[in-house]
Amino acid sequence: MSDTARAQKALTPALAIAAHNVTLTLGSDKAPVEILRGVELEVEAGSSVALLGPSGSGKSSLMAVLAGLERAGGGTIRVAGLDFGAMDEDELARARRGRIGIVLQAFHLLPTMTALENVAVPLELAGIDDPFGKAQAELEAVGLGHRLTHYPAQLSGGEQQRVAIARAMASSPAIIFADEPTGNLDTATGQSIIELIFARRAALGATLLIITHDPDLAEQCDRVVVMHDGRIEER
Repeated sequence: MSDTARAQKALTPALAIAAHNVTLTLGSDKAPVEILRGVELEVEAGSSVALLGPSGSGKSSLMAVLAGLERAGGGTIRVAGLDFGAMDEDELARARRGRIGIVLQAFHLLPTMTALENVAVPLELAGIDDPFGKAQAELEAVGLGHRLTHYPAQLSGGEQQRVAIARAMASSPAIIFADEPTGNLDTATGQSIIELIFARRAALGATLLIITHDPDLAEQCDRVVVMHDGRIEER
């Protein structure tokens, strides 16, 4: 490698996500539905990216594939330095642990567990040291240190989403995926949740990919990409 090539390589930003010609087809063989049609997307490590697009454009499906929740039909996907395309479902589940945090519109908290348990148990199952200590620290970081022993039914919608954010970030993931995280919240609560996501992401130095319909939220990100009909058309 020449000195010029080495210099150029050193200046090239590390990629948290590199997806090339990614396809996804669902449905039956007789009635296949193309969801992703050759998606091309690269996301620099440590950056924040907003993913916009109309309903049905493939945004959530793309996030599911990039987060290792769904296997792509074709193409290449590297996330956090790992080749997701070469992994089976069990390998993808292991790859997510400690590397990827996910915040969804629905909170998906277990109703029989306290806020502390909802955050700590996934850490415990992942084999992370001191899961309850880490869970408490993260809940305190999202402003819920006084709600540790409360169950989801005893929490407001905004508080439940804060628990979900703590659960997603307690393992200090390198990449955070958020799919319409304020969709079930009123405007004021939603704004506080967005501020919290950006603050916790900055504290971790993590990469953020967020799906939103809100152009004002999108403008807070380093970059905006737009999906139409299963493809990224604007970046």
